Amino acid sequence: MVRVSELMGTWAEALGLSDWDRCRWRAAGLLHDALRDVAPDVLRPKVPPNQSSLPGPMLHGPAVAERLRVHSVLDGELLLALAYHTVGHPSLGMLGRALYAADFLEPGRAFLPEWRAGLRARMPEELDAVTRDIVGARVTYLVDRGFDLPADTVGFWNVLVVV
Repeated sequence: MVRVSELMGTWAEALGLSDWDRCRWRAAGLLHDALRDVAPDVLRPKVPPNQSSLPGPMLHGPAVAERLRVHSVLDGELLLALAYHTVGHPSLGMLGRALYAADFLEPGRAFLPEWRAGLRARMPEELDAVTRDIVGARVTYLVDRGFDLPADTVGFWNVLVVV
């Protein structure tokens, strides 16, 4: 979470965002996996009904967003980013797209290090193109293994290909 937050902060600064928005971006990085280690059967009843059918490993994002909402966090863009950082969503704005990308690109991940480093080097200037590359790779992975594509991921892809 710290590495994702550091990426988010670096990108927010490079984009010249306000101090407030830099704080929001860093907070998204710190919070996105806060409930990742909680058992799916504990999280499932705590997420909104439209997300309760997600596979267990993807429930932590919606659970974090819902917990923050219940505790009076009203930042809709932040909550959407946290809720959909694992699957994507057609309504994700710049913060949500950056979190989706940062979660995939953080330097601690061991798979495909050269490709991921190349994508990181293009950030944040090519945020939409890099995010599209990541979503494309994830969709290809799921299709190649015969898995269902989440409707939100398909919608996210469709929005990104017209950007």
